[in-house]
Amino acid sequence: MPQSGRLVDNRSNRKRAEKAGRRAETLCAMWLRLKGYRILATRYQSPAGEIDIIAQRGKLIAAIEVKNRADRATALHSVRPKQQNRIARALEIYVGRIGHQGDVRLDLMIVGKWGRIEHLINAWQST
Repeated sequence: MPQSGRLVDNRSNRKRAEKAGRRAETLCAMWLRLKGYRILATRYQSPAGEIDIIAQRGKLIAAIEVKNRADRATALHSVRPKQQNRIARALEIYVGRIGHQGDVRLDLMIVGKWGRIEHLINAWQST
């Protein structure tokens, strides 16, 4: 019986984390709009992977990974090289599909305590 209790706890924890992640993505999309970005896609799915937010400002298109974490170090540590590469490949697919010829960038947005947003521009380079 204790096994099923843990399973329920894990599911409810995952659901809470998923809900918090969606709220963080919505908050970041609103913040980006206020900063002059146009949101092109949210939760974009490609064969390579998912991009939380794709935003454009001028001729620049940015793939933005959103992390809802208590501190910056934890957020930075949570975006592993394998995930970084998947996001970069997904962005390549997206810009190829729309025929974008301008600059592209890979950003990280961290939503911390009390909804504080930190936008790390060019958080990593594609390999």
